[in-house]
Amino acid sequence: MSSRKIIHIDADCFYAAIELRDDPRLQGRAVAVGGAADRRGVIATCNYEARSWGVHSAMPTARALKLCPDLVVIKPRMDTYKAASKQIHNILHDYTDCIEPLSLDEAFLDVSACEMCSGSATLMAKEIRSRIWQELRLVVSAGVAPNKFLAKIASDWRKPNGLFVITPDQLDDFVLALPVKKLHGVGKVTAAKLARMGINDCAQLREHSLLALSKAFGSFGERLWSLARGIDDRPVQPDSRRQSVSVERTFEQDLPDLAACQAQLPNLLEDLAQRQARLDGSYQPDKPFVKVKFHDFSQTTVEQAGAALDLDSYRLLLSAAFMRGNKPVRLLGVGVRLFDRQQQDAVQLELFTQ
Repeated sequence: MSSRKIIHIDADCFYAAIELRDDPRLQGRAVAVGGAADRRGVIATCNYEARSWGVHSAMPTARALKLCPDLVVIKPRMDTYKAASKQIHNILHDYTDCIEPLSLDEAFLDVSACEMCSGSATLMAKEIRSRIWQELRLVVSAGVAPNKFLAKIASDWRKPNGLFVITPDQLDDFVLALPVKKLHGVGKVTAAKLARMGINDCAQLREHSLLALSKAFGSFGERLWSLARGIDDRPVQPDSRRQSVSVERTFEQDLPDLAACQAQLPNLLEDLAQRQARLDGSYQPDKPFVKVKFHDFSQTTVEQAGAALDLDSYRLLLSAAFMRGNKPVRLLGVGVRLFDRQQQDAVQLELFTQ
């Protein structure tokens, strides 16, 4: 593990930063990218001026405007963001092809075998940050560490516009002082349970045996035991493949009953067909599924193996999903799980070449 060199790149306020770059009049103002308040939109991202007012991603736009009345809310320009992401990845590929994208603005790089910058991951991270600024006028933060878990934590350590490095000889001291809430997979519920056990940092977590953690947290207990020691053997996976394709729509007014939900299906399926048409030929449609989010934000998903990908099948799935809550609906989603022919071909080749 200590021989691996992992860089985590994370663009700061990516969508908002592009809007500020493209419209200098926005400089110094609180800016967010998201949906309109009168259409029950949510904030996708915002700059640090907006965050100082308590605005954050996934917050309803109406709530954000109450917190920050002068907030400038901009409709997303996904084609522009995707183009910028592609330019960033072109720069990353100058250093390694072992890149695992997590989103448009975030990626892991394994530069263990890269000989650029005299093989120094730290110098590579500095150079990448400089090039992205010079070529795109966008700021990215970077973390350098012997594994993915620590590299991701490191990239967040000195945001915005930061670089933080955890070398193998610094790993143990860094992890010992790390709050457990920073551990990958530890959310509010798990953090609260750990706190009740008197565990607030990794030094305290190490005092508990693997058996005790497994009893308390099931299979995740083993993961906690490893992370408390800075152990994360997950490889950077450059060949991540799509598992499904879907579309969702949040409605200005809650849909009151099943009939109103069913009436939305044809338009949703039309959008879904357009998205499927953009997939390459290595994907084969498999199981259809429907997602329903009710007015109280509870949600459910229903899918059916072997069902046809037609309107009647989606109507049946929607009926089953709606009856699980039987209350007004704020969001509907339709999609299809995908069978990946490319991975299947790889498996077959492996079988026949042994």
